Amino acid sequence: MVFVGLFSQHKLILESVTAYLSNYSDIKVVIATSDKPTLFEKMKQHIVHVLVVNMFELSTAELNFIIDTMLKYPKLKILLLSNANRDDVILRSIKAGAKGYITIDATGGELAQAIFSLRAGHDYYSDSITQLLLNRYISSNLTDSQAADDDDPLSARQIEILKLWGDGFSNQEIADKLFISVRTVETHKNHIMQKLNLKSTVDLVKYAIKSNIIKL
Repeated sequence: MVFVGLFSQHKLILESVTAYLSNYSDIKVVIATSDKPTLFEKMKQHIVHVLVVNMFELSTAELNFIIDTMLKYPKLKILLLSNANRDDVILRSIKAGAKGYITIDATGGELAQAIFSLRAGHDYYSDSITQLLLNRYISSNLTDSQAADDDDPLSARQIEILKLWGDGFSNQEIADKLFISVRTVETHKNHIMQKLNLKSTVDLVKYAIKSNIIKL
């Protein structure tokens, strides 16, 4: 059973999300409130595995709320539901302690998937957020690695392929653009993930953040 807390200043969202999650027998909403003091008081009384926080604009005060919550409950997994789509704001929310981030236009199924992922110990970002962070990582990496040396984890060619991949080009389009075979593109992509010991795009984004490759 996953015990979920909901925090939003919009009662309609609280009611809608609570009603939707009631369809899952292994998810139980134990807190649903729009008041911060009430949230903290109820969290003393209930076990909460995942806290879904709905904030439309992630201001400094709201990011500090995430930090304060994580300091009080370090084992808590915070899932942000927001329409903020600036990469610097999203990155700051991740550094503040949020383990998941989905946009307000996400489906109910994606919300449930995110909750289960966080409960299982995995981070979760919607596809649009992952793509945004990946592009930020690639741009930063290209700026900081104009002349790759022996200490760089990726070669100039691998970074070039990674950039095109992040821009949405298919393997065939990358091959045509770089005058190489599709198989060579696939080999480079496999080597990128092997070099960094990563298994997914989300892992790649996490690597970039933890390694301070992305600069805020």
